[in-house]
Amino acid sequence: MDTLTLVHVLISLAGIASGFVVLYGFLNVKRLDGWKAIFLITTILTSVTGYFFPFVHLLPSHIVGGISLVLLAIALYARYGRQLDRSWRTIYVITAMGALYFNVFVLVVQGFLKVPALHALAPTQSEPPFAIAQSIVLLIFIVPTVFAVRRFRTERGLPVSR
Repeated sequence: MDTLTLVHVLISLAGIASGFVVLYGFLNVKRLDGWKAIFLITTILTSVTGYFFPFVHLLPSHIVGGISLVLLAIALYARYGRQLDRSWRTIYVITAMGALYFNVFVLVVQGFLKVPALHALAPTQSEPPFAIAQSIVLLIFIVPTVFAVRRFRTERGLPVSR
């Protein structure tokens, strides 16, 4: 079980790190196709490996993983099936950043579960420090995603459709 946890955590961190590189690309109108592929693969693997842990009943983490996989399926279709044509560019940005948000959301949850100082602040994750942390994370994603959608609609000033 320790190996699975380590692999899952490393893949998750790689997905989060590559996701922020992709967000940088969106905001600066840079394609960064290699980074997008790394982000999509590691983020899919993060959600999939989460289901390898033993469980007795459906947990919130399973629901978040399922939502993330749906978002990633849409992102994959927008990127590779529709080649980011027209509105699919906006759909791609929103779904990719939604999947990244869910990974960071789970990172914060795990931080409050595993880091003693954070756990002491919110042992049941219903306390204000947890809600404040998650609200900040949500804002950190909403604002740049809105800007990314606006900036990534065009690439180097060219119209969206090719």
